Amino acid sequence: MQGTQVNFVAGSHVWIEDPDIAWVDGVVTKINGQEVEVETTNGKKVVAKLASVYPKDEDAPAGGVDDMTKLSYLHEPGVLQNLAIRYQLNEIYTYTGSILIAINPFQRLPHLYNLHMMEQYKGVPFGELSPHVFAIADIAFRAMVNEGKSNAILVSGESGAGKTETTKMLMQYLAYLGGRKGTEGRTVEQQVLLSNPVLEAFGNAKTVRNNNSSRFGKFVEIQFDKHGRISGAAIRTYLLERSRVCQISDPERNYHCFYLLCAAPQEEIEKYKLGHPKTFHYLNQSNCIELVGVNEAHDYLATRRAMDVVGISQREQEAIFRVVAAILHLGNIQFAKGQEIDSSVLKDEKSKFHLKTTAELLTCDANALEDALLKRVMVTPEEVIKRSLDPDGATVSRDGLAKTTYSRLFDWLVDKINISIGQDPNSKCLIGVLDIYGFESFKSNSFEQFCINFTNEKLQQHFNQHVFKMEQEEYTKEEIDWSYIEFVDNQDVLDLIEKKPGGIIALLDEACMFPKSTHETFSNKLYQTFKSHKRFIKPKLSRTDFTINHFAGEVQYQSDQFLDKNKDYVVPEHQDLLSTSKCSFVAGLFPPVPEETSKTNKSSKFSSIGSRFKTQLQQLMDTLNSTEPHYIRCVKPNNLLKPSIFENINILQQLRCGGVLEAIRISCAGYPTRKTFYEFLNRFGILAPELMEGNIDEKAACKKIIEKMALSGAQIGKTKVFLRAGQMADLDARRALKLSNAAKTIQRKIKTHIARKNFLALYKEAVSMQSVCRGRLAFKIFTRLKREAASLKIQTKHRGHVSRRNYSRLKSSVVLIQAGMRAMAARCAFSHKKRSKAATIMQARWRGHRDYLYLKRLIRAAIVTQCRWRGRVGRKELRKLKMAARETGALKEAKDKLEKQVEDLSLRLQLEKRRRGDLEEAKAQEMMKLQQALEAMQNKVDETNSQLLKEREAAQKAIEEASAIVKETPVPVEDTATIEALTAEMEKLKDMLHSERQRADDAERRCAEIQESSEAKSQKLEETEKKVSQLKESLSRVEDKITNVESENKVLRQQALAMAQNNKLLSRSSRSIMQRVESGKSNVDFRSSSLKTREQTEMEDRPQKTLNDKQQEYHDLLIRCIGQHLGFSRGRPVAACIIYKCLRQWHSFEVERTSIFDRIIQAIGNAIENGGDKIDLLAYWLSNSSTLLLLLQRTLKAGGGAGAAPQHRRSPSATLFGRMTQSFRSTPHEVNLSMLTDDSASDICQVDAKYPALLFKQQLTAYVEKFYGMIRDNLKKDISPGLGQCIQAPRISRANLIRGTARTLANAAAQEILIAHWQGIVKSLVNFLNVLKTNHVPPFLVRKVFTQIFSFLNVQLFNSLLLRRECCSFSNGEYVKAGLAELEHWCYKATEEYAGTAWDELKHIRQAIGFLVIHQKPKKTLDEISHDLCPVLSIQQLYRISTMYWDDKYGTHSLSPDVISNMRILMTEDSNNAASSSFLLDDDSSIPFSVDDLSKSMDRIDISDIDPPPLIRENSGFSFLLPQAN
Repeated sequence: MQGTQVNFVAGSHVWIEDPDIAWVDGVVTKINGQEVEVETTNGKKVVAKLASVYPKDEDAPAGGVDDMTKLSYLHEPGVLQNLAIRYQLNEIYTYTGSILIAINPFQRLPHLYNLHMMEQYKGVPFGELSPHVFAIADIAFRAMVNEGKSNAILVSGESGAGKTETTKMLMQYLAYLGGRKGTEGRTVEQQVLLSNPVLEAFGNAKTVRNNNSSRFGKFVEIQFDKHGRISGAAIRTYLLERSRVCQISDPERNYHCFYLLCAAPQEEIEKYKLGHPKTFHYLNQSNCIELVGVNEAHDYLATRRAMDVVGISQREQEAIFRVVAAILHLGNIQFAKGQEIDSSVLKDEKSKFHLKTTAELLTCDANALEDALLKRVMVTPEEVIKRSLDPDGATVSRDGLAKTTYSRLFDWLVDKINISIGQDPNSKCLIGVLDIYGFESFKSNSFEQFCINFTNEKLQQHFNQHVFKMEQEEYTKEEIDWSYIEFVDNQDVLDLIEKKPGGIIALLDEACMFPKSTHETFSNKLYQTFKSHKRFIKPKLSRTDFTINHFAGEVQYQSDQFLDKNKDYVVPEHQDLLSTSKCSFVAGLFPPVPEETSKTNKSSKFSSIGSRFKTQLQQLMDTLNSTEPHYIRCVKPNNLLKPSIFENINILQQLRCGGVLEAIRISCAGYPTRKTFYEFLNRFGILAPELMEGNIDEKAACKKIIEKMALSGAQIGKTKVFLRAGQMADLDARRALKLSNAAKTIQRKIKTHIARKNFLALYKEAVSMQSVCRGRLAFKIFTRLKREAASLKIQTKHRGHVSRRNYSRLKSSVVLIQAGMRAMAARCAFSHKKRSKAATIMQARWRGHRDYLYLKRLIRAAIVTQCRWRGRVGRKELRKLKMAARETGALKEAKDKLEKQVEDLSLRLQLEKRRRGDLEEAKAQEMMKLQQALEAMQNKVDETNSQLLKEREAAQKAIEEASAIVKETPVPVEDTATIEALTAEMEKLKDMLHSERQRADDAERRCAEIQESSEAKSQKLEETEKKVSQLKESLSRVEDKITNVESENKVLRQQALAMAQNNKLLSRSSRSIMQRVESGKSNVDFRSSSLKTREQTEMEDRPQKTLNDKQQEYHDLLIRCIGQHLGFSRGRPVAACIIYKCLRQWHSFEVERTSIFDRIIQAIGNAIENGGDKIDLLAYWLSNSSTLLLLLQRTLKAGGGAGAAPQHRRSPSATLFGRMTQSFRSTPHEVNLSMLTDDSASDICQVDAKYPALLFKQQLTAYVEKFYGMIRDNLKKDISPGLGQCIQAPRISRANLIRGTARTLANAAAQEILIAHWQGIVKSLVNFLNVLKTNHVPPFLVRKVFTQIFSFLNVQLFNSLLLRRECCSFSNGEYVKAGLAELEHWCYKATEEYAGTAWDELKHIRQAIGFLVIHQKPKKTLDEISHDLCPVLSIQQLYRISTMYWDDKYGTHSLSPDVISNMRILMTEDSNNAASSSFLLDDDSSIPFSVDDLSKSMDRIDISDIDPPPLIRENSGFSFLLPQAN
């Protein structure tokens, strides 16, 4: 691969060969001539030849490169390492130029193939996004559409590499790009995709390397029409492995369909007389019967369903599986020697049973089948000879019939699928997808491997020519000289195989035509013919094998069965037998041969599989040569079929077999290393530092570096530097040497700096130590002096303390003596005063006692004297009363009555007490009764008192009269006491009565209070009832609104049925219908006044034509008016207000038929069509339509539906013409449009809308949504072109390589250029916002627009970041962060009124950029990343960003391996969830608001003072539009 000698130095990083892992890296420790000593990374020291050592790129990105042509060293170990690094990161796709290498991950990766990913790759230039199979399909489709040339995609690889799955992905993406409406239920692409299960069931089998290996080649032609949509398809198959039907080796299996049929439902097994697969000879040759994880019964039903889809009827399916069952039974027929020589018969009864069953399934005669297997007919000119076959010949005949039948069955399936799919004869362009087997080399290689490898040789030649052509195009594009580059070709191998005459296939056909030829004679013929051919090798230990040196290596073939497998003729007996089958399907597989060739066929004319295959292959190559090829090389990473295992040796072998290493050899023959000027200078600018000081051109600087380094053969292109093999390593060695010298200089300076730093530190520490010692000595002296001064002070204080203590003791003694003397004198004086006071008190007490005793005796004597006198007087009076009492009997009776009355009163009082509780319950009623009772009692008491007074007066008179004659005798005073007792009781009763009155008053007062509280509660109850009634009213309004919406929808659903009839009948029968309705109403309601009604109708009909003309005139004037740009009045759109006021004035909302609404909608549509997609025009009409829709939303309510019969006769003004006449004749004051601004406008202004009004509202809603979507999409189109530059920082010439003042100026210029793209986005946002503000678009709609635009920015930037590895760098993160700051500044300036929550929509890209620019990533934990730094991002998104991240500024690493592995575990656990596995975002293009949302967000509009435009201001019919004076 190397064109020149590589110069290695000690310390160079290199690759050397290793028997276990193919290549291992290490460091050169010593060079001895042509040998080099290398210390590998696994600790070994290896000595290798210098020619077998390859340089290693230490500056390669940690995550590998997506295109291996970008590798600094394009060789085997570099390619292998790059693939291994990307495979560990689940990056299974890698480019090699235009070739895609796909490594089978052996696990589900649904996020790579969903609809989001298809949308991302649609129309994107090749190489801009990460490598993907969709990119290959997209470039093929775009080339076909743009250039009108057919394209082909060649998918190759060994068994198990994922060719079939890759083909499915290609088909799905092509169906996504060119899908069309299906005819007869299924689309072409669906039928092509669903044909895979059928072909896999009959053409795939388990091999040593794959459980579902395709044993045939498949070329799918997808045809397209002139519009780029799929119009047809065809499937071509090549070289079905027929021998597998009869012969399989352990642990492989036969074709899947045999095992599926044995697992069919029981009734089908019984019908076909099947059993376990082990009971059939064609299946039990291998011990592998069942596959792990495969449900044969389920797959059988799935295959039947797939056959239904591709158009195979149930009858044909039954016939297909009958043939499959017949082949199984045919294999169980065994033969034994017959009685005659070289004859054979059926071995046993079991063989006879299987023969009979086979005949029944093929619907042919059993005896004829037996003869066809055991005998042959030879036709000679004289006679027809029938001869028998020996058991071996009969076995060969049986197997031949089985292989032929199965081969023709498979061909029939392919033809049936092609017929079902359908082909487009008018199609001129197609995309072919070739799914074909890869190069095969086993321990035992037979005729199938020979044909497969022959196919790969052909394809490799085509591949080499394509790669060389691409190299030529690259060199021509860069305008460099390439004429001396040699082309690596394998034509000699192709001539060895297919040359005619003299090729291996020709010699094989020649050997097959001779009956006595054997594989030994064939091998000897090959040895003689090709003994001097450099590609043909004769093995030393075998007489029949031969070896061919293919492009992928040497393969030894065993020629034992070459002759039998090459024969393709049909035995005439088999043809005659099955062509006459009673089953039309079986007979169709063996159609009768034409009469003119029947005789030659009877003689078994030879037909070769090799020749037929060569012809098919040539046809395929002709097809591929007429198309533009694209290559996909599928690679199987390991033979265990498990994920995350990368076997280096196995993959290298597959890269050789797939031609990838051959393509690398072609590249190495020219210029394998290609670097852009920027990359070259960035890497090797240090070799010529003098060139980096000035502002020299990049191309000139690169040229000077090459000249200085004396690189012969290197060339300078237009944009790249082209280096020959080995020159990159030479430059790296010189760069490493220069870096090593620079490192030594830096180390010397650093060591000097460290030594001086240590000396200064030591000096500083010595000075510090001296200072500390001196300070310590001074401290000790100071301490001594301080202690002396302290001792003197202590002595002074002690002496003073002793003197003060003696003085205090003396003073306290003197004070104590003085106090004692004074206390004794005071106690003596106090005792004298106490005795004097006690004597005085004793004297006072005695005198008082004496005077009290005297007073007491005096009072007692006075009382006794008074008592005796009073007793004497009382006895005299008593005698007088007794005398008077004996004479007054009437007084006694009165007394008795009075006592009875008192008793009655007492009883009543007790009764009233008992009934007190009842009085409290019925206070209002009992109070009256109590008052009446009290009044009665009062009257009686008054009468009694008056009688008592009268009796007393009479008694007093009697006593006075009789006092003179009555003697003084003792009279008892019992009656007087009784009277006094009664009187006292009366007083008590009066008191009780008074208390009862007070209680009654209290009860009345309480009753009044209770009444007041009850009135307050009743008032509150009334208020509550009012609130309930208000709530009921609001509820009823809501119900009315719902009813309106339902009726509106119901009415609109009648549009399709009623519109056609209404349009036809409106012009013809409107007048007659109105007359009939009015006459019908008059007959019902006013039968007695029919004559008057008739006269009134005639009066109406007379001006009808005039009113119609006037109405049309006003309509035309309004349409002309709104067709102009009327502008705005204090933020209110004039056109919307004028339209609404006219419609309200004309009562158009309540009319069942009118054309004004359609004309308004048509006028708006014409204005948009004439104006195009101008943003100012769209904003103008969005403002008008949204305002008009708001007015309609708050005015209209759905009525009883169109055509509902009215309940009363319409007055003349109830018709449309009458209403218009009335509105034209009325003054503007009769219509109060200003009430729309009142809070009660919803109740006052709502009208029952008819069908036209509801339809108009619906159409207006659609226009609002349309205008909104057009404005949003225009803004997206305006900012989309700049998004590609916004996500990736543009490269500035060499600003970061320049030093000094020039660097400062260059950086300033670079910063302006970098931020220009983001400023372009911001400028677009500012312009759009200004236009929307100028046209007074509601802020609610403006917020929604920018919210969706920022969401679009978030989706596009975030998806681009995840799909482009070059964007996931540290410097690029800083660039995008600066751009996001510009957007944040715009949101701040736009204010929340217009920007809303738009900034929050950028959360994904903000957090992703925050991750890119954060420092110390390896120290971050998964919890910190997923919860603190990037809580919005999913694990899949974090994993992809962290694995794609590379630090191009500081050279730091991404997250730690532990965090990455934890992420991978979480992704594996969640791999079954397809939604969570997708790491791309989806853009939401729906309308994010409803009419109700718009109505709630907009304020009420006052349209009363809108000034009409001049066009209609002077017209008297529009006088109602003039502003009204307050």
